Formats: sequence, C-alpha cells, structure tokens
Amino acid sequence: MNILIIYTYPNHQSFNYAILKAVQENLSKNHNVNTLDLYEEQFDPVLQFDDTHKRRDLSTVPDIETYRNLITRADHIIFIYPIWWSGMPAMLKGFIDRVFTAGFAYSYGKRGLIGHLQGKSAWIITTHNTPAFLTPFIQDYGKVLKNQVLKSCGIKPVTHTQLADTENSSDEKRRRFLDKIADIAGSI
Repeated sequence: MNILIIYTYPNHQSFNYAILKAVQENLSKNHNVNTLDLYEEQFDPVLQFDDTHKRRDLSTVPDIETYRNLITRADHIIFIYPIWWSGMPAMLKGFIDRVFTAGFAYSYGKRGLIGHLQGKSAWIITTHNTPAFLTPFIQDYGKVLKNQVLKSCGIKPVTHTQLADTENSSDEKRRRFLDKIADIAGSI
C-alpha cells in the first residue's frame, strides 16, 4: 500500500513529533511510505486569486503538482496535527485550500460535490488541550477535515484518533496514547 503521512507541527521536539515517529516506526515495512512535513517543506499556504492566478486553474497550478501527485499515488493518507483555536493549523488549512481543489479532488454535481479521490482511506491523529468531555460539543476538532473535506472528496473510511487535554496529561497517559498509535499503525 502507498501511504502518505501529512505532518503539520513546527517543532521536532514535540509530542506531535513523537506521534509521527510512532506511526513511521510501526507501519508495515511492506508499505511504501512518504512523509510530507509541511513546516520543514516550507509549504506556502497562501491561496492567491488575481489576474494571473484564476480560481478555475487551481487544479493545474505547476508548483502544487508534486503534492497532487503524492495524493494521487496514496492509498491511505495519515494526518498528524494539533488543534489550535478549535481547528487545524493555518498551514494545513492552506494545504487543503491549495491542493484539494475543484477539478482535482472533486467537481460540482447536480446534487453536491462529486469526490475524485475514491478508493483512498485516511486516519486523522490530533492533539489538543480541551478536556475530552467537551469535544463532542465543539464545532471542529478534526470533524471538518474528516466530514467536509475528505469524505466530500471521496476518501473513506476516515478514522480519527485524538489525545485530549494534552498539555496536562501525565507521562503515563502520553505513553499509553503512543502505544495505541503504534498498535493502530501496525494494523494498517
């Protein structure tokens, strides 16, 4: 299987980086795994529309072709990122805006969007500082990426694993979470 990991966190000394390592180290060696670190890559998340940058041309912008190819080749996409201000980091949102575009990831049909990325699955891994009992009542926290983006583009199933109250979690709780991540990664 071709697996693409999209990692979005600016610090390689972080718990999110430990999650990335747990995923990478526990995926089967039979898989072809590519990791896209958006901060290390210095991905430009700024979407531009003007006389030379037309919205209708986003699916063919040359500087995004590498990313479209990575998405196209992937059978399974793993997203690892923190929840900031109830949603994904701006870097990842910009990546979604610039790469998952009409004409590439979806098109418009009479009854809504037609996903062009069928046959792919995804796993979203998030961390945040909100207590777990509150997250079902909060608008985003990974739900937008899962339901409004990936599923609309034809990617399913999409699973979501999250560690709540990360900043206040004990070393033991973090270790158990990393063990859980390792187990899930090992089962892919």
